[in-house]
Amino acid sequence: MPEFDVVDLPETDHVDVGDTAPDFTRPLVNAEYWEDVSLSELTDDGPVLLVFYTMDGAFPATYMWNEIRDRSWGEKLTVVGLSISSAYEHKTLIEERGMEYSLFSDPQNGVAADYGVENDLDGMAGVSEARPAVFLLDGDRTVEYAWVASEWPDFPDYDEVEAAIDDLV
Repeated sequence: MPEFDVVDLPETDHVDVGDTAPDFTRPLVNAEYWEDVSLSELTDDGPVLLVFYTMDGAFPATYMWNEIRDRSWGEKLTVVGLSISSAYEHKTLIEERGMEYSLFSDPQNGVAADYGVENDLDGMAGVSEARPAVFLLDGDRTVEYAWVASEWPDFPDYDEVEAAIDDLV
């Protein structure tokens, strides 16, 4: 039995397959530094898997990034994460986990709101984070695959994501 409650999340009108993913510019953090980068700069170089996740240090984030690392998706396309965690927290997570992926920092959660995947945190007025979500984008930012959590915690069907990646690349 899990030691946490599973919570149903409200319906959401999120970006979906066939939509053009909203462009944004935020600090993109890697193991060495961070700089402001737009999503369109990344998709100009080819397909991108955009992974929204809970704040750094939360067990769902750790679980998701371990699974993504173990599947080596970064060898096939650009994989980037996005959460409300600061650039400093991202740098620590990347170093501690030995991650080869870069992470967008979006402390105000505006990108999640634009994608329709924001999640208000219980008992914290005005505080939200991204609900777990995965968007596979082609070079034109067209959404080729979308998964958005309907409960917390929830995780994508990693085999399904991998099949979508293989179909695209």
